[in-house]
Amino acid sequence: MTAVPPASTPRTGSAAGLPEPLVGPAFGSYAADEVSWLLTDLSGVALEAPAEEREEAVQSGGAHYAESLPVEYQPSAEYQALFGEALQRSARRVALGVGVVAELLRRERGEEVVLASLARAGTPVGVLLRRWAARSGLDWPHRAVSIVRGRGLDVVALRWLAAHHDPASVVFVDGWTGKGAIVRELTQALLDSGVPGFSDDLAVLADPGSCVRTYGTREDYLIPSACLNSTVSGLVSRTVLNDRLLRPGQFHGAKFYADLAPADVSGEFRDAVSMLFDDVTAEVPAAADAVQAGERTATFSGWAAVEDISQRYEIGDVNLVKPGVGETTRVLLRRVPWRVLVRPDAELGHPGDLSHVRLLADQRGVPVEEVPGLAYSAVGLIHPRFTRGATGADGRAV
Repeated sequence: MTAVPPASTPRTGSAAGLPEPLVGPAFGSYAADEVSWLLTDLSGVALEAPAEEREEAVQSGGAHYAESLPVEYQPSAEYQALFGEALQRSARRVALGVGVVAELLRRERGEEVVLASLARAGTPVGVLLRRWAARSGLDWPHRAVSIVRGRGLDVVALRWLAAHHDPASVVFVDGWTGKGAIVRELTQALLDSGVPGFSDDLAVLADPGSCVRTYGTREDYLIPSACLNSTVSGLVSRTVLNDRLLRPGQFHGAKFYADLAPADVSGEFRDAVSMLFDDVTAEVPAAADAVQAGERTATFSGWAAVEDISQRYEIGDVNLVKPGVGETTRVLLRRVPWRVLVRPDAELGHPGDLSHVRLLADQRGVPVEEVPGLAYSAVGLIHPRFTRGATGADGRAV
């Protein structure tokens, strides 16, 4: 069993009986002092299934999406080059976003912060926030926890956090918001958990759906870590919640894809952003002031936009509408995409932000439709009422 890092000393004896975190290099490619994964190692279990099989099972009600894993997308040389270009273009914006979020947390939550990233998209952000804080001599422990839409936050992980840290110091962290489903899931999960003292104020780099009050920007822009899966997130899979594999009292599960180490760019992403921290430091106070002085109420305006799209395209299920550049990328990488909507002016001032989306759509034969006035830069639509025999111009006839 992997040892708990020194910063995990229990506050009370209430940690008895709780599992221990996983850390690198035994689990994941991040160093042990960068993140502790509150997860169960399922690396030896065959959980992957083709996207088409998973989509049919999920939409038919025969399975939950978190019970299995998609086959890990292996990027082509062309796509890998696009990731490199996206990282070069966006690293400074990401660095500024990290600085703004860290500054807001320091001002409003104090200097003793515990980062609880939502694995796995939130974990690279947690790693960066921890590194930013270290520049000021602050030690912000970073734990990665699982949250599953429709199933809630990992309660065992929540108990572990409460046993090892003051819940009031814990900040949940993610990369971006879409329509706000995970924000609502987090709020409800904390209410239902029976573990008091945690705040549901999720901190993100980009909040285009106006779902949270702690954010770096409300622009919908490409955070390059959204371009890839495990190879930019410490070689860890999306989290798994499967009752056939996990016993009561265990953390949610995940896999460590050690065999993908040659393609791992987790460190490249982390270093490319953090090397620009000094460059953006002078801009952070004013940018944080602007967030604090602006409208911080969560309006969930993105949810209304998604409902409108669902009705307009006769989809009938908002869960099949994935707004934002990050979510659109996930649709193309992990689901069965139906079509992609893009705002014609989305790349004005930021040329190339949607290049990877267009390439993935082309590789998968997915039409890209320009929609003036779209609330997001891009929206991915999952194939509605999917079956593997679906045919026809509308994607529905069987």
